[in-house]
Amino acid sequence: MPSTDPAGSSLSTFASFRRLLPYVRPAIPRLAGGLLSALGASLAALAIPYVLQYVVDGPLTQGLTSHDWTGLAWSVVLVLAFGLAEAGLVALRRNLVMFPGTRVEHTMRMAMFRHLQDLPAAFHDKWPGGQLLSRVMGDLGLLRRWLIFGLLQLVLNVCTIAVGVGVLVATAGWLGLVYLAGAVPVTVIVFRFSRRYRVISRLSQDQSGDLANTVEESVHGIRVLKAFGRGHDALHSFTGQADTLRRTEMRKASVDAGLMTTLTLIPEVTLGVCLVLGVWLTGTGQMTVGDLVLFFATTAVVGGPVIDLGMTLSMTLNARTAVDRYFEVMETAPELTDPARPATLPAGPKGDVALRDVAFTYPDAAPGTRAVLEGVDLDLPAGTTTALVGLTGSGKSTLAMLVPRIYDVTRGQVLLDGVDVRDLTRHDLRRHVAVAFEEPTLFSASVRENVLLGVPESGPDAVGETERTRRMYEALEVAQAGFVHDLPDGVGTRIGEEGLSLSGGQRQRLALARAIAARPGVLVLDDPLSALDVTTEEAVTHRLAEVLEGTTTLVIAHRPSTVALADRVAVLEDGRITAIGTHGELLATSAHYRHVISSLEEDYVSHDPSGSPAEPAGPADPAEPAGPARSTDAEVSA
Repeated sequence: MPSTDPAGSSLSTFASFRRLLPYVRPAIPRLAGGLLSALGASLAALAIPYVLQYVVDGPLTQGLTSHDWTGLAWSVVLVLAFGLAEAGLVALRRNLVMFPGTRVEHTMRMAMFRHLQDLPAAFHDKWPGGQLLSRVMGDLGLLRRWLIFGLLQLVLNVCTIAVGVGVLVATAGWLGLVYLAGAVPVTVIVFRFSRRYRVISRLSQDQSGDLANTVEESVHGIRVLKAFGRGHDALHSFTGQADTLRRTEMRKASVDAGLMTTLTLIPEVTLGVCLVLGVWLTGTGQMTVGDLVLFFATTAVVGGPVIDLGMTLSMTLNARTAVDRYFEVMETAPELTDPARPATLPAGPKGDVALRDVAFTYPDAAPGTRAVLEGVDLDLPAGTTTALVGLTGSGKSTLAMLVPRIYDVTRGQVLLDGVDVRDLTRHDLRRHVAVAFEEPTLFSASVRENVLLGVPESGPDAVGETERTRRMYEALEVAQAGFVHDLPDGVGTRIGEEGLSLSGGQRQRLALARAIAARPGVLVLDDPLSALDVTTEEAVTHRLAEVLEGTTTLVIAHRPSTVALADRVAVLEDGRITAIGTHGELLATSAHYRHVISSLEEDYVSHDPSGSPAEPAGPADPAEPAGPARSTDAEVSA
């Protein structure tokens, strides 16, 4: 995990919880009602000992007369009434707090998901998915349980103990003071416990996040583990992490058990001392039997909250850790923000892209690290296709990510139709720029939903259902993705997580279809056709030129065939553009370009010596089903 010191460790517990106020404020009325109901229930329970005192000092001690029988009957009725009132108020408390607790959890979860969408790619490069998942799900679930139970129970226990001890001191004199004296060592031990438990609680929840991340990585990489026979190694690693978490949980349980022992033992010893002293005071006439009954009945009501205090305190410290972990993410400021006064693009379809003196260094790079890009100047005229070539590590993919502003330039400008992309809102920019990556990411949804992901359903750019369907089939046809018609439910087939139920070439074609369906003014292709054969790639490229006529295209090329199909080629060498021209011109004038092309040819031949199509494309017209797809029914998650 990125942070070395736990977030929020410098804050007090109250200051840490105070950060919840914006989320909890709408729920305060119902939570306050629940707290009042709980306090009412506690007061009803504390009233019962007074009735018992009257019964003991009256009818039971002085003998029963007809009048006393009436008083005894009313005493029974009062005890029953107080008991029913306590039960009713407890039920009311539960009804009042349940809804706002789940509402707060929902609001915080949605806020965190929105924030994660807003955070830059650099953040997600550093943070393991399992850690984020544990915060979104586990920590917020724990916080909800604390809000609807732990918080109210903590306040209720403290109030009950305070009122109960006050009653004991006021009515029992020395006995009350002796009982109060037992609170001193309890307070000291609770303070020490809270400091130890907070550290262990944070460690436990962080280790849970690491374990969740290991499971996530193993599930996503299950094919690799199986292919290399490394399932046992993965299990061994997971077992080590699970054992570490188990030991931490055992330490936490041991500390918790120590507190519970203290909170049980000290009050019980104190009660023993009070019993001896109470009997002596009663025997000497300084107390009545009823006073003694009142004292011990009240301590019975107070004793439960004293013991429960350990559990609620543990729950509170766990919740405090959850709050710290939540705000560790929420207080990470987005590095990419929208301008206060956003610019607008000139009217009419254009698509001119220009990079001016662009330099870029990754945000988390060590001081003194050489820039990935330095002094890059590149023009992408509207409607043209430009291939960007260079050796591995020259910065091609990084440059491509600057156009849709997935990363911000360190220096210089990226201009779209003469407007700096940083002066546009990210939403407006990405309506005009679409990206297809070499490593495609698909979602656990239908083929249709994946392809139409970039086509708006609402807002000023909304597209009708008929047009959406037309775009989908056209995009599938352009991307040579006719295999979708052989899936169990056609375009309605739900594909598995990240599309892993499909082959690599099938995933790439669906990702390309998604970019095409968005109808962008600028299309950035980071070698999205690497899994296709040359014939299919050529067919896709020519159909792209027809369907997206007027679209400015930047292609990160890793194969000579891709380069040959571009209008012009830019050569990137050690983070700088060193040559621009047509394929033929550069072959004649640039020695580095010839070296790059020869390297691409060697790479291509070494990966596919036969040149045979690895991913043949079937017909895309729905009326003419494609041949058998590579994915079988068993491979596709229905």
